[in-house]
Order: sequence, then structure tokens, then C-alpha cells
Amino acid sequence: MTEHAQVVVGASHAGVSLALQLRREGWQGPIQLVGAETQLPYHRPPLSKDLLSGAKNLDGILLRPEKVYSDNDIELILGAVATKIDRNARSVSLDCGRILFYDKLALCTGARVRELPGGHQSNRILYLRTAEDALRLQRFATAGNRAVIIGGGYIGLEAAAVLQKLGLEVTVLEMADRVLERVTSETLSSYLTTLHAMYGVSIKTQTSVVGITGGEDETQPISVQCADGQNYIADLILIGIGVLPEMSLAKSAGLVTDNGIVVTETGMTSDPNIFAAGDCTSHPNRFGGGLTRLESVQNANDQARVVAGNILGKQAVYDMVPWFWSDQYDTKLQMVGISRHYDRTLIRGNPTSLEKEGFCVFYLRDGKLIAADCVGRPKEFMAIKQLITKGITPELISLTDEQVEPGSWLK
Repeated sequence: MTEHAQVVVGASHAGVSLALQLRREGWQGPIQLVGAETQLPYHRPPLSKDLLSGAKNLDGILLRPEKVYSDNDIELILGAVATKIDRNARSVSLDCGRILFYDKLALCTGARVRELPGGHQSNRILYLRTAEDALRLQRFATAGNRAVIIGGGYIGLEAAAVLQKLGLEVTVLEMADRVLERVTSETLSSYLTTLHAMYGVSIKTQTSVVGITGGEDETQPISVQCADGQNYIADLILIGIGVLPEMSLAKSAGLVTDNGIVVTETGMTSDPNIFAAGDCTSHPNRFGGGLTRLESVQNANDQARVVAGNILGKQAVYDMVPWFWSDQYDTKLQMVGISRHYDRTLIRGNPTSLEKEGFCVFYLRDGKLIAADCVGRPKEFMAIKQLITKGITPELISLTDEQVEPGSWLK
């Protein structure tokens, strides 16, 4: 009988980290890593930055060279989609006809783009989730062309910055009252809106798209109709209205789902032989307050490494403070913690200045520090990450006092 493998479905950040960690944890048997894309696994953050801009090619954003997988005796099964889990037989069926038998199964299926209703046909109406998406967008990103970006989240704003640098005329349409309304304060939203305006990007908030027409051939412009009666003419459209957890495989197998594949603090699903990690999971998180789903490289990598050990019998708890980052123009934004349900903010620095000194927004709930947004402030970011991990709130006046070194908050 064939020896059962540790099977990992999903070959992005979580899947690759998990497969490699299985070897580090001492697993000697087969490891099979299944990926739907044909390319070697790659970093996703550069899709809206370095890959789109042309600063790097696909080889320059690989998670690991191919040799690393062979050196660790990890079988890469690329260009294959897992279609069915047989929990009784402990097997996974692939669309290429193969059936993999597992000792334990790890689902690292990530997320898929949320699509704008309407079934639009033009090949110049694009999403940005894969390397193929980024390269297709790059082909249409000709200087002088008009780009309309639907959605003022991080992907939309990062792409807007790159497209502007490539010489396009860029308009961002956001249906909420401000960009990033769901995840950050009005202070940061206002700063980013001003930053983009300085570079010539037009951001329209409270703008809901009701229809898209035209663009059937390469020469015809595309018209975006909005609820307020405004029309925006574009040569290309990027839709960035969020992502949804990819949990169809888990649901069809009867696993518990709730805005993601529900896992315990050890990463185990409702089936003790199946684990999950990364963007697809809904996991207990003390920083998020209950079941939380995170879309971040940090979460994918850290959770995957913990889960790998638990697959092999450990009982480690995943308990890492979430952090995120975004690069727009020459500005680096670093976020730590989860600001949901904050009741007060404090500001360090001057958020109305577009000079290079940067600023921080601290988020508090019931007097406790729960999160921070740091613009060009790496020392503050590192200190706050430790504070939130340890549950420490320094004297509030010291957070805003520029004469107080961030390192002193930890003493």
C-alpha cells in the first residue's frame, strides 16, 4: 500500500510555509503541495507593486527557488485544482485525475476576488489576485490611458499609485464615505486621499457603480455609470472590492465554515485529520475578539508554521499579533493590531503634512492600546507590536510626546 502523505492544498504563502515547516518538524514521509496555478509559488504583495510596475519579473518574486522544494523532497503538483475530499478514505481528488491519500490534510486555499455583478465581457475589465492578472493589467497600462479603479481599499490604492507612476490618468471610485473606511480611522483616510491627490489621482467617495458598458473591442472606450448620474470613461478598469475566503472544497466536504473554514486555536477543523491555515481560516484570535479572518502574509506564514507542528502531534496555540503593510508612492504604511471597535485615537506627529517625518495613529478601547497605524515610523511600529503582544499600555501622554523615544514605552 502507498504510504500516506501530508497533503497541502494551496501553494501560496501559507501552503509553502506549512510544507517546509513539516520537514523542519521532522516529518520523514511524503509531502504533496497542490497549487492551482502553473507557476512556482510567488509572493502576492508585489502583484500590485513591483510586478505591476515592471520593477520585478515573476522570477524575482518567487517564494522559494524550485531547488528548495526538491531539496526538501516536497512534491509540487501545480496547475491542479482539488475538487473533492473523501473524509472516510482520507483522499483528495484533483481535476487532473489524480487521487492523493493523506495522513493529515492541510487546507491553505486562500481567498478569491469578490466580483462586481453584471458579467462584464471586456478583456480590459480586470481583477488583481494572481500574477497572470498583474501581467495582463500591465499590458494595458499604457501612458496616457485612462484607468478607473472601482474600490478604494489597499489593492485599489496601491495599484492607483503604480498606474499613476506609469503615466496613466487614474480615477478611484469608492462607495463608502472615505477610503479604507472599514479598517482605519478618518485621519489615515484623509492623509491617503491628500497624498493621492498630490500625485494627480482623483478619488471619488460616496460613489456607487451601477453599470459598465462598452469596451467590446480594443478601440472602444469603456463607460462606468454611477448612481449619482456621473459617467467615467476609461481605457481600462480595475475592480478591487475585496476578497472572499475560498472554502468551497471545505464546505462540500461537510466541514464547519463561518466566514472562512472554522478552526481551533491549534488550526484543526471540525475533522481531526484536516487542518487549515491562512486567509481561508476563521480562527480564535484574542486581538480580534473571537473568530477572526485575516488577509495578511504575516498571518498566513505564522499560522501555517504553528499548524505544521500540530499536524505532527504538537498542541501549540496560534497567538500572534496581526500586522500588515502597504506601499503607496514612496510612503510606507505599517499597521499592527486590529482597530475594530476602538473608542479613541491618539496622534503622534502631524498627519496633515506630506513631508517625510511621518506620523502614527494609536487606537484605544476602554483605555487600552489595541492597534496602531504608522506612516514612515518604523521605530514606533516595532515598539507598538511588542506592547500589543504583551498587553501593555504606556502612559498615554508619552505616546503623543515626540520627545519620548518609542523604546522607552517598553520599560
